[in-house]
Amino acid sequence: MTNRQTARSDITATLSLKRGAAARVGLERIALVEAVDDLGSITAAAKRLGLSYKGAWDALQALNNLFDAPLVEAAPGGRTGGAAKVTVRGRAVIDAFHRVQGEIDAALQKLEGALAGEPTGDLFWSLGMRTSARNPLRGVVARLTRGEVNGEVVLDLGGGVEVAAVITARSIAALGLTVGRPAIALIKASFVVLAKGEDLRTSARNQIRGVVCGREDGAASSEITLAIGAGKTLTASITLESAGAMEIAVGDPITALIKAPHIIIAVE
Repeated sequence: MTNRQTARSDITATLSLKRGAAARVGLERIALVEAVDDLGSITAAAKRLGLSYKGAWDALQALNNLFDAPLVEAAPGGRTGGAAKVTVRGRAVIDAFHRVQGEIDAALQKLEGALAGEPTGDLFWSLGMRTSARNPLRGVVARLTRGEVNGEVVLDLGGGVEVAAVITARSIAALGLTVGRPAIALIKASFVVLAKGEDLRTSARNQIRGVVCGREDGAASSEITLAIGAGKTLTASITLESAGAMEIAVGDPITALIKAPHIIIAVE
């Protein structure tokens, strides 16, 4: 997919990668991964690109969640630093992105000649939808239980982590869900409940164990991010009072609780 720009008679395009309803991966995020590769630090990469540390950290988390393997691995350090490295998979994505971008540039040179003197109109466009869900987690359908009205879809996110969603039978059919098909679980941060301790008894279908890798406090709420394995993260939005009462800190083991009906399933 490309984002079209026009200037006089010239046509330029920037490559944008997209999976289903998840966020696009464009030149800005690839540049961020490259900066981490050059500098070995998220803090330094953010400074080079004029980003806040949180903005860079969120962007890299989103990339790790969208791909089948993490692109960047970071050690704790936060705004004060901390080593970060681009994985083999990350370098492969960078290389592939630039190779495809080169092919697009070459194709557009030919296209510009063919369109000389003609209005370009809406020749280049994207049909992707956007979502407000904080957590888009890509996986593969591991199990599928069909019912007359509703069904349960279990996605394997990798690293032994699974999430189960309850959706209508009509939605299962409309999405063409089958075992082995890639899909994305969309989870709002406000739907993620956090709990400490072992042997929890709860009605929540999904109990995902993780380790706190980030905490961002606001005036009334806190954003808690958990590393859940396979390079993926899960973010919860809870009240500042709750975060304080639970004494949540980076490095704490925590369980994320998510009801199955609160998970939306999307496919490409």
